[in-house]
Amino acid sequence: MLTSKGKKYLRKQSHDIQPIFQVGKAGVNDNMTTQISEALEKRELIKVSILQNNFDDNQAVADEIASQTGAHIVQVIGNTVILYKESVNNKQINLP
Repeated sequence: MLTSKGKKYLRKQSHDIQPIFQVGKAGVNDNMTTQISEALEKRELIKVSILQNNFDDNQAVADEIASQTGAHIVQVIGNTVILYKESVNNKQINLP
């Protein structure tokens, strides 16, 4: 699990990152979670944007993505979810 110190560090690191995935009215599907897993392996830290036409609770969407990808939720802020998963082959972020 991420410590509060680790989450604070990751929030700071994610400040300049743009969301690379969008969850629309169709919600989260297998294809999306596969792509998010691949992106997490390459980048370790990503943002996912939840569009206005998705009527699911933002925290529920974040929980579903995290459980299906094995990622940690760093923060859900507004319609943006910040996810972190330590990479096996491309380790770039060293948590404090």
